[in-house]
Amino acid sequence: MTKIWHPELSNIHPSVEIGQNCVIHSHVWLGEGVIIGDDVKIQAFSYIPSGVIIGNNVFIGPRVTFTNDKYPPSGKANWEPTIVENDVSIGASVTILPGLTIGEGARIGAGSFVAKSIAPGKLAYGVPAREML
Repeated sequence: MTKIWHPELSNIHPSVEIGQNCVIHSHVWLGEGVIIGDDVKIQAFSYIPSGVIIGNNVFIGPRVTFTNDKYPPSGKANWEPTIVENDVSIGASVTILPGLTIGEGARIGAGSFVAKSIAPGKLAYGVPAREML
């Protein structure tokens, strides 16, 4: 069973697909067509626009911001999908640019700015985020 804390305080588009056993805290914004796997936890004040696909067993800390357009406002035709693979953990206040893949088992440190894809199993942090392990 998925738990959405205070759905009246969030903006969740009706087309969003949410898997089993997810927890979505209040003040979360989920755009059109977002896909969320099973056992995902999304903390408060996170922004996940159209074009983001989230795998299973993913943790998204508070105030995480995904983007889908490098040159706004260019419109839907120029959106770039972002993929978060399984078993990823994203710390608080991380910003992720569009068109990237966060590889399976990756960890992103709090406050990071992710401007390029992160390989599976890597720890990345900083501004810009760099792979460390």
